[in-house]
Amino acid sequence: MKFNIQHTADKTSARAGVIETDHGKIETPIFMPVGTLGAVKAVHIHELEEQINAQIILGNTYHLYLRPGIDIIQEAGGLHKFNNWSKPILTDSGGYQVYSLAARRTIKEAGVKFQSHVDGSRHLFTPENVMDIQRVIGADFIMAFDECTPYPCDYKYAKKSIAMTHRWLKRCCDRFDNTDPIYDYDQTLIPIVQGSTYKDLRLESAEAIAEFDRPANAIGGLSVGEPAEEMYAMTEIVTNILPKDKPRYLMGVGTPANLLECIHLGIDMFDCVLPTRNARHGLLYTAEGIINIKNAKWKTDHTAIDPNSPSKTSRVHSKAYLHHLIRCKELLGAQIASLHNLSFFLWLVGQAREHIIAGDFETWKTKMVPILEGRL
Repeated sequence: MKFNIQHTADKTSARAGVIETDHGKIETPIFMPVGTLGAVKAVHIHELEEQINAQIILGNTYHLYLRPGIDIIQEAGGLHKFNNWSKPILTDSGGYQVYSLAARRTIKEAGVKFQSHVDGSRHLFTPENVMDIQRVIGADFIMAFDECTPYPCDYKYAKKSIAMTHRWLKRCCDRFDNTDPIYDYDQTLIPIVQGSTYKDLRLESAEAIAEFDRPANAIGGLSVGEPAEEMYAMTEIVTNILPKDKPRYLMGVGTPANLLECIHLGIDMFDCVLPTRNARHGLLYTAEGIINIKNAKWKTDHTAIDPNSPSKTSRVHSKAYLHHLIRCKELLGAQIASLHNLSFFLWLVGQAREHIIAGDFETWKTKMVPILEGRL
């Protein structure tokens, strides 16, 4: 993997760059649609390429390990061939799922024992076998195995947790560095900074992660319920320490306004289920503000969902039609809304990139953030 910073924004830490992988280039800042089970919900692969203009998507190690199983994925020749996506893929290690399955798991130094949410079967994830599983899945970027602490989190627990996350990272690196890719392309291991919302722990974790000198770095454990201002504060602490010449990935973030604020702080990569999850409930994001398409005010509005949307479906179909589909829980409604939101998120980070290059990012961001947070 190679990363080249092409432009930086005055008075901010925002930057526009290009990440090169064996499956193609990624222009940053970038938003990555989440395809937990190898598919972005309600969206075809060709729509990701043609309408949304996605440059990279995510898969999830925990979920893919359980279904369809890594044997099936390996038989197919890796996730790229299994789902027919030819561009880069990133896989989350399962650390967040460990966090979300608190009632079904036990965390020890060796790893995490957990009970499948699918059939109740018992499994063990260790830093070593999570590297092996992600080798089989075949993502271009694979995440280190970590513990994502909840919010709020006791200081002593958070401190103990980051120490274990750092020890697990050493084991991940050793396993990764002593194994080869299964398929005919390189993979990149990304460590994760933790530390909850404690400044000193974030500093400690960021310094430790930077010392591992991997090609990219991530920030985890945010967007788990803390106020946005705390998320921004922790992000700024970390980006001031992580190497400036390497991509920075803020995991699980966030709203359109969150993206712009964190691009301002020097983040290059984002992912979040929010655009597709909220789409299925009728919440649409636009450059004029947020639309709850289920509201009665849209029932007789026969204008386009968004005449300026990069998504053709949003320019063709009306608000009244989508209101009807979502209210009736028609599957097509989820598809149209998901296409719209993902297209908007990719458009937004693309606009951020253009304004960084043009030299007016801060002015544009300041104008856009309150609009993006408003309701129509």
